[in-house]
Amino acid sequence: MNVRHQRFKLLALIAVFALPMLTAWIMLHWRIGIPDQHTAHGELAPPVPSLPEWPLVDRQTSFDGGDWVLAFDCTRNCEAQADRWWRMHRALGREAPRVTRLRIGGNAEALPGEAFSQWKEKPEWQAAGAVWLLDPQGRVVLRYDDGVAERDVKDDLTRLLKRNPDPRAAEEFEGG
Repeated sequence: MNVRHQRFKLLALIAVFALPMLTAWIMLHWRIGIPDQHTAHGELAPPVPSLPEWPLVDRQTSFDGGDWVLAFDCTRNCEAQADRWWRMHRALGREAPRVTRLRIGGNAEALPGEAFSQWKEKPEWQAAGAVWLLDPQGRVVLRYDDGVAERDVKDDLTRLLKRNPDPRAAEEFEGG
């Protein structure tokens, strides 16, 4: 009787620790109970190579050592696309200097704060009007389809910048 009671206690103890992990896995796998405002609006970690591997005419190896990059395909309706992302970039306010826009395609002059390049060849993952958000190491974090709302991209970008403080600011703070 005592051994049976001890086994029951052991199973109950295992259940207490395993049940939350099982519940979290079920919630994540089937997207049950996860509010929409806590998820990204774009495709998270898409199967896209990092920026140095992109087939661009001008290689963009890094942007000011720590900038996030908002890259957008500008092969269609370029002036409107460039203006749209320039306005969203300005709306970031004091966080705007941490982001660089990379326009790929089009013939219009580059807007302020914008880097410009062309596709050497169009990769299979490229789509007209697509937008990619890259981390400071050049890895693609989020991908958006053409027609995504600027507000959705700004929400995701603001959240990423808030959760990833600028290491350059920390170095300045520690140094002086």
